[in-house]
Amino acid sequence: MLAAAQRLRRSADFAAAIRGGRRAGRGTLVVHLLIDEPAFASTARAGFVVSKAVGNSVVRNRVERRLRHLVRPLLAELPAGASLVVRALPPAAHATYAALGTDLEDALTSARRPRRPR
Repeated sequence: MLAAAQRLRRSADFAAAIRGGRRAGRGTLVVHLLIDEPAFASTARAGFVVSKAVGNSVVRNRVERRLRHLVRPLLAELPAGASLVVRALPPAAHATYAALGTDLEDALTSARRPRRPR
């Protein structure tokens, strides 16, 4: 379980991260990372989107529990004020825990990379 200070709750926070953050996708998930530095934030926050396309409620809850457990140690590496939204894709329902972990780390590394100049 994530601490209350580490969770995204408001839909405006989710929308800000999705619209304004960097996006990186892998086979089982998509990560949206918004690095923002508000004065009141003491930690990075995370939220999860697991739609009905992933599976029934049992499958969706299992995927969310796995993702939450995988994200917890990664939040410490993000700067304070960062917002992370992890959106599970339908293949996440059948992915192993290790595959989810690999995809999450790869996507987060890609999202943190600086943008190339155009």
